[in-house]
Amino acid sequence: MSVIIELSLFPLDKGQGVSGHVARAVGIIRQSGLPHVLTPMGTCIEGEWDEVRDVVDACFAAMAADSDRVYMTLKADWRRGRSGGLASKVAAVEEKLAAGEGGA
Repeated sequence: MSVIIELSLFPLDKGQGVSGHVARAVGIIRQSGLPHVLTPMGTCIEGEWDEVRDVVDACFAAMAADSDRVYMTLKADWRRGRSGGLASKVAAVEEKLAAGEGGA
């Protein structure tokens, strides 16, 4: 697996409570079987670029199906040969903190 993306998308025309719409997108991500982490501000997904792009496309299509306006941000970090990056990137920072390297 070589790309980790952070995806955030929601409809702008459905009022303040959009968790049901977001849950539909997260359901698509879960059904993909790709490693992912849900956060309060988006979902990180790891996989090969084509697989991840297909999941993003499916999430967008589901959101756009009943919305007139969709807001989406997408960040990507591609690295050749990486595997398990969702866990290892966080673990690397936690190790530095535990070693006292996180002080200002």
